[in-house]
Amino acid sequence: MGWKRTTRRSFAAGSVTLLGGCLGGSGTSDSEETSDGGFERITVEGTGVPLVPVDTVHEWYEDDAARFADARGERAYDRSHVEGAVWSPAPDGRPSDPVAEWPTDARIVCYCGCPHHLSSLRASTLIDDGYEEVYVIDEGFWEWTDRGYPVAGANVDVRPELREISGVTDAAHAGETAWARHEPTGQREATAIDDAGEYHLELRFTDVTADSTIRVETPEYRVRAPLGDLVGTTVTGDVGELRG
Repeated sequence: MGWKRTTRRSFAAGSVTLLGGCLGGSGTSDSEETSDGGFERITVEGTGVPLVPVDTVHEWYEDDAARFADARGERAYDRSHVEGAVWSPAPDGRPSDPVAEWPTDARIVCYCGCPHHLSSLRASTLIDDGYEEVYVIDEGFWEWTDRGYPVAGANVDVRPELREISGVTDAAHAGETAWARHEPTGQREATAIDDAGEYHLELRFTDVTADSTIRVETPEYRVRAPLGDLVGTTVTGDVGELRG
């Protein structure tokens, strides 16, 4: 996946360069007027995905003016999700995905917890499939819960521990995606590789310990190692047993 983060607002003249933020990469703002509310955008493989502030999304929720798609794994969705949201995992949904039954002109809000890597992947696929008004919660699901907005699920009071995995790969893969997966439970997370070839994954996996095996995957390599060995170091293709 190729990522580019831009802000689309109206400026009198000139442009500014944005830092890449949590998705990595960089982009520029421009002076083009848009009809999407001036929301900041991420471009994924040429598809622009608007990032919407969580408070704005909550207003839509209160007005019953949006439908919600949870782009995380099934375990995370079952534990807690935006009340009324359906499970539609990134990037392509699931067999018999409920979003497939929604009209293409419906306002759809995708979200994840990282805060918006997986949801941007899902949103870009929906846009490419012809859905006309698809957005992503910029700050992610955990900001939604922190503000006391409506949630449902089997264990809504649990906030999984944040663990961070950082790594580096060939800079030629800038803009592509790095993944972390806990294969026994199907939990996964994603982030973009930045211009220096670096990536930073934020994991909120449940039922994992320092001894749990995590698979980290980039376009250059795959590494399988205990979580405790991956946190606090720089992951490269020289770590772990699985490569290529």
